[in-house]
Amino acid sequence: MFRRTRRLALISALAATAVILSACSGTPEPAATSTGAPDPDATLQVGLVLEPTNLDIRHTSGAAIEQILIDNIYEGLVTRTQDNEIEGRLASDYQVSDDGLTYTFTLNDGIAFHDGTALTSADVVASYETVRTDATVQGNAEFASVASITAPDATTVEIVLTEPNQNFLFALTGPAGLVFKADDTTDLKTAENGTGPFTLTRWSKGSTITFARNDDYWGEKAGVAEVEFQYIPDFTAGVNAALAGDVQVLTAVDPNLAPQLEGDFTLTKGRTTDKATLAFNNKKAPLDDVRVREALRLSIDHDALIEAVGAGTTLYGPIPELDPGYEDLSDVISYDPEKAKELLAEAGQEDLELTLTIPSFYGTTVPKVLISDFNKVGVTLKVNSVEFPTWLEDVYTNHDYDLSFVLHVEPRDFGNFANPDYYFGYDNAEVQDLYSQAQAEVDPDKSAELLAKAARIVSEDHAADWLYNGETITAVSPTVSGFPEDSINSRINLAGVTVSAEK
Repeated sequence: MFRRTRRLALISALAATAVILSACSGTPEPAATSTGAPDPDATLQVGLVLEPTNLDIRHTSGAAIEQILIDNIYEGLVTRTQDNEIEGRLASDYQVSDDGLTYTFTLNDGIAFHDGTALTSADVVASYETVRTDATVQGNAEFASVASITAPDATTVEIVLTEPNQNFLFALTGPAGLVFKADDTTDLKTAENGTGPFTLTRWSKGSTITFARNDDYWGEKAGVAEVEFQYIPDFTAGVNAALAGDVQVLTAVDPNLAPQLEGDFTLTKGRTTDKATLAFNNKKAPLDDVRVREALRLSIDHDALIEAVGAGTTLYGPIPELDPGYEDLSDVISYDPEKAKELLAEAGQEDLELTLTIPSFYGTTVPKVLISDFNKVGVTLKVNSVEFPTWLEDVYTNHDYDLSFVLHVEPRDFGNFANPDYYFGYDNAEVQDLYSQAQAEVDPDKSAELLAKAARIVSEDHAADWLYNGETITAVSPTVSGFPEDSINSRINLAGVTVSAEK
């Protein structure tokens, strides 16, 4: 459990640097639509923020690597849409037994790896056995309930679980579910041998990664001949590159700079599962008092905070809109400084002093707003801005903090609030029981109802505050059609994107 949750925290922090400033509120404009005919020989140039440290997605975590490799280079039996819905990919069909224990997948015809080798069910079994048995492989924890993985024939894969797991199929949409060639000797850190609609052609570290269309792809061929990812960590430099015509798509646009792109680009605003979480140390006084936690939430003007950071929409509970169990929990909490003062007085904490520990790359906007809001109710907030390794050691590992702020980007991570050992320190037996029931429930609708019930309890317990649900701004040239809008912080499926020669 520790290995998995530590990894998720690291993913969150890495992805956050790309998206913390890449959002704004309001109504998204329609996606850019090209009026010219698609050019099958075109190159699509995409500006991104975070470059992977290497390309070994089996052993390396992080949104930067998943963002470009999943669905484009590597594929799994199933994948997920921008709405986080599960759909088949390498599998043409899949069935789940009534007891939720047996998953049967039928492979599509004609699938081949990029080296020309035909994919069979044996490759799937080998890939998933590696995940199940090797603790160093991404997704190993998600396979803890897997009892067996077999191939009844060359096109069928059967996976049997020891107990029902509502999240198992979703786990297969991530790195854990990717299929690799059995006994492959490819150095995955710098090369690849996937089954996807693109192949890797070159990587100029610190600059660009280039994909080429896989003309032997088993499915529908990609709409462009080449994709060039340009890594531009500076937001202003990214806007300048877009305006200069160096990229046709710029992701993670700083909302303060977005107006510069209007007219030349269409700005789309995409939904994410990014939860800007103000963590309370539930096991440490005075935050072990629910009145204090509620008072802190009541003192925060969430609408004004979102306006200040230009980031997303309000979120009053631990489950975002794109995840199962989402419910509008705005009835639980409101902006009410006077009530906050009353609760603090009732708890004997009129002159409360607290410290906010925050990774330094998040900047100062959120802390400044919190300092101001808390000051209005008599709470003095000191900010401790630290390097991320220090945050991992002090907050995540040692739980030595009062308040903390991190953007948790992982989908379906409600289980953190059902884990009393997680750094939130939140321990509620009813929530833990509801979460266990939700995981074991075979019916997804009933599982979502259980999650919603648990999430309401968590919010009513004021176990944390969710400052906002992130949105991401993408600038798209009128020559580009079909570029994804939602969930692109975690993956960008480019197979359906086209580029025209004229606007």
